[in-house]
Amino acid sequence: MEKDKEKKQNLDIKPPKSYLDSLGDFASLLGGLVPGAPKRRAADDPLDDALKDALDAARELEREIDAVTPPQKTPGGAPKTYASEASDKPSEPQVPPEKTLDELLAELDALVGLDEIKQSVRSLINLVKVRRLREDAGLPETAISLHMVFLGNPGTGKTTVARILGGLYRAVGALSKGHLVETDRSGLVAGFVGQTAIKTSDIVKSALGGIMFIDEAYALAPERADNDFGREAIETLLKLMEDNRGDLVVIVAGYTGEMNRFIESNPGLQSRFSRYFSFGDYEPAQLFAIFKGLCGKSEYTLSEDAETFAVSMFDKLYENRGRNFGNGRDVRNFFERAVAAHSDRIAALGSPTKDDLTKMMVVDLQKAEK
Repeated sequence: MEKDKEKKQNLDIKPPKSYLDSLGDFASLLGGLVPGAPKRRAADDPLDDALKDALDAARELEREIDAVTPPQKTPGGAPKTYASEASDKPSEPQVPPEKTLDELLAELDALVGLDEIKQSVRSLINLVKVRRLREDAGLPETAISLHMVFLGNPGTGKTTVARILGGLYRAVGALSKGHLVETDRSGLVAGFVGQTAIKTSDIVKSALGGIMFIDEAYALAPERADNDFGREAIETLLKLMEDNRGDLVVIVAGYTGEMNRFIESNPGLQSRFSRYFSFGDYEPAQLFAIFKGLCGKSEYTLSEDAETFAVSMFDKLYENRGRNFGNGRDVRNFFERAVAAHSDRIAALGSPTKDDLTKMMVVDLQKAEK
């Protein structure tokens, strides 16, 4: 008898009161949207409190799902949970305003360096334009692939060129929208069997009409990992590229050696990616030009000593560069530190002039370099 009573008590487990209260608030919030749902009095139900309680309830539900769904490890990756996987959806892409071909080519020409890339892009656009003219003239269609491999270190302008390319393809009629969707392995590979294909399909769907840019694409095919879910992402991507070849361009990007291995890892990749653009490291004068450009856009000037210091600093930065050299990214980071150092100095002045507010001194750059 005592055992039966104890068993009954063990089974009679109730959720904590705070959890029930939060679910009650969530139901009250829905009351304004669902006919017949109970409503609380307005005085007791401020919108801010209801939203907060609703979010608390949602988080509690996610924790409960995670508690009963054991984390599974992605081969070569970190543990993933059902709740985090379900919420990992691509956002709606922003379609950029349409620009003319001349406007976009002017943007391309305004980029620092990248002379060979600029010429290759112009040649590619000419190819697309003439192909369209031949079609209009009733001549045989020439099959060309617009998918590309971007090789190079970080910060060399790959994403910027890809964004301009989207607009150029739109301007010549090769793409309907011309937007850019950026992703990487984490945006394509899921932690559960069968989920990677769905996740990859969602990203491709959001990129239709534009360019899908996969950074560090080689991570989809790690060495000595035949059972990795990245293989599923590649196969799904290849099929969708073929199904949507009239309104989708895919650019895969990353370090030169790793990207060559990635393309060679799958015959389908070799057949679809035949155009290679190589982005070299920026030279010292180009790094300085990028820095000066950032200053100009934000209406900062450099004192003569500061300019001399910056030229010397970028020389050293280039000479001592390693595998992780960030190129333009390093320049932007330095610029942001210089702005912070300038602000610290100016904040201590009693009544700064406009010249004080706009001119960076050598002490600002020295502090930013550290």
